[in-house]
Amino acid sequence: MKKYLLRRLLQLIPMLLFISIVSFALIRLAPGDPVMSFVTPNMSPDDIERIRASMGLDQPLYLQYAYWLQNVLTGNLGYSLINHRPVLDLIVERIPATLGLMGCSLVLSLIIGITLGLVAALNKNKPIDRVLSFLSYIGISLPGLWFAMILIYVFSIQLHWLPSLGMRTIGVNSVWDVILHGVMPCLVLSITSIAVFMRYIRSSTISQLEEDYVNIQYAYGSTSTVILFRHVLRNVLLPVITILGLSLPEIITGAFIVESIFSWPGMGSLGINAVFSLDYPMIMGITMMSSFLLIFGNLLADMMYGVVDPRIKSMR
Repeated sequence: MKKYLLRRLLQLIPMLLFISIVSFALIRLAPGDPVMSFVTPNMSPDDIERIRASMGLDQPLYLQYAYWLQNVLTGNLGYSLINHRPVLDLIVERIPATLGLMGCSLVLSLIIGITLGLVAALNKNKPIDRVLSFLSYIGISLPGLWFAMILIYVFSIQLHWLPSLGMRTIGVNSVWDVILHGVMPCLVLSITSIAVFMRYIRSSTISQLEEDYVNIQYAYGSTSTVILFRHVLRNVLLPVITILGLSLPEIITGAFIVESIFSWPGMGSLGINAVFSLDYPMIMGITMMSSFLLIFGNLLADMMYGVVDPRIKSMR
């Protein structure tokens, strides 16, 4: 297992290097010029070129990437062209809010998705199963932006139950206030994952309940609850881990949109502002951090296979 983990960690290096090259090239080739944000009507062409040189944008593209990579290897992600602060400091300030939102969404997706999936499987073809299946189809096809607008209109504008923007109320420093602010962003970010987890849990549980080992356990006198939670659920968890790893890209990219809608002070809103401002160092920093979180999350999901199924652990 240690050798396998070390091999997977070493694979992170070429993957991140490839992502950095592609991202750097795409950002530089995108239309727009960040220098224009600092240009005033009275500036001469020489002044504009001096600004371009001070930002390092007068060098060839491969030299700009080489300088950027050299700085990254020393722990320096550069300075934000707009905020005039180190990119790493800004990311460190914002990443707890993003990780908290994504973590809560994953936990909510797993708890609700697994629970509803088990309920649907145990009531196969019954009215509750049909209702849950219908709701899962809605959850899978529900547009996140539209759903967020509906939640804001209903719970913030009409009912005044939940705050619509930000992470904290000004002058209020309580955990409950943060929870209230995070209810709608977390629900919007997790609604699709809940539906996907529920569908897979339902189908996998139904398949496992038809296996021979379930009938053997019934013959031994085991109850349905014991069979479900001690034997069936263990086998059902394997596809859940697969879906969990596949859902990470959607959750990470979805967090960017959700944070922008609800003004959540995380990396998503910071990244959106950087894109509109053509803040190259900030865009690269957030891109690399998001890529690292995605790759590392998939690595953790892969490691969980060995915990759930010892047979996979022994094969590595």
